[in-house]
Amino acid sequence: MTQSQSHPEIRDAVRRLCEKFPGEYWREKDRARAYPSEFVAALSENGWLSVLIPEDYGGAGLGLSAACAVLEEIHRSGANGAACHAQMYTMGTLLRHGSEDQKQFYLPKIATGELRLQAFGVTEPTAGTDTTRIETFARRDGEHYIVNGSKIWISRAEHSDLMILLCRTTPRAEASKPSAGMTVLLVDMREAVGNGLSVNPVRTMLNHATTELFFDDLKVPVANRIGEEGEGFRYILDGMNAERILIASECIGDGRFFIDRAAAYAKDRSVFGRPIGANRRPVPHRPRLHPVTSASLMVDHAASLFEAGKPCGSEANMAKLTASEASWFAADVCLQTHGGFGFAEDFDIERKFRETRLYQTAPISTNLILSHVATHVLGLPKSF
Repeated sequence: MTQSQSHPEIRDAVRRLCEKFPGEYWREKDRARAYPSEFVAALSENGWLSVLIPEDYGGAGLGLSAACAVLEEIHRSGANGAACHAQMYTMGTLLRHGSEDQKQFYLPKIATGELRLQAFGVTEPTAGTDTTRIETFARRDGEHYIVNGSKIWISRAEHSDLMILLCRTTPRAEASKPSAGMTVLLVDMREAVGNGLSVNPVRTMLNHATTELFFDDLKVPVANRIGEEGEGFRYILDGMNAERILIASECIGDGRFFIDRAAAYAKDRSVFGRPIGANRRPVPHRPRLHPVTSASLMVDHAASLFEAGKPCGSEANMAKLTASEASWFAADVCLQTHGGFGFAEDFDIERKFRETRLYQTAPISTNLILSHVATHVLGLPKSF
């Protein structure tokens, strides 16, 4: 079963919801660099952001492939799931490693949309993707941790009630190994901002609501620690496979958006007395659909392994790699097919062109995925 055939009832419902948020809505948000609050609220009210939360905690209790279907259709419609997709994979850290009291308190409220858990505080200016070198430090002081440091590229921090924060509780030089000595804290953003936490927006080439964070003696209750002290790196890694696969599904949606738009334009646009689709080479005729179609099968495979509880690190990374490259290829073909009109805001191509380019850089770059594949699939020596 291909990704386009899976969960048809979910896809149809999401598609109908997205029709209420047409291109004009997204162009307005993009110009103003505004957060799509109405869209996120609609997704929450209809339960689409809680599909992975177990029924015992108020969610739908569905598998990762269902979440992939939701995000793919959001992107195929011309919308963008980056405003809220982290709620799907970030809550996994709480679900798998939080205490029962924490899960009972937070997850039902996240499921209903009463609370938003959309911020994921990991990346730092001097560490980048080398997470073992983060320096944000949480010092234990009685029943609180005192947090100092900074983070960068933390999206949705201004629009999230809660944040999963990874920080050091043991300096790297004193830890038993580089990945040891890190701890996960659940930060209540409503209390933290202005009381030890500063949030500064970072304007980028796309409307991604990303920020930099500064911690100055921020107090976080020990009761908000997720799991054991010093084991945070392992907890964070658990959610990264889901993140890779979900992002890959968004790329598939983008790719299909570009193919849909290019094919429709090629039928309607006439030059030299005939539709440009008759000229074939400038437009995505059937052989050019292959990268998106084949990438969707890789995403399907990775999602099925994840749902079965099987190791899927390499598959998740390869799914993200192939899907991001396929969407970028489709974006380029679509822009070329539209010619000058592809650069005009009203066609939505240039906006989606910018948005889909991100996924070869974040949440993990193509170069690092290639290094992972070289080491873990081909058995080559580690490059770092």
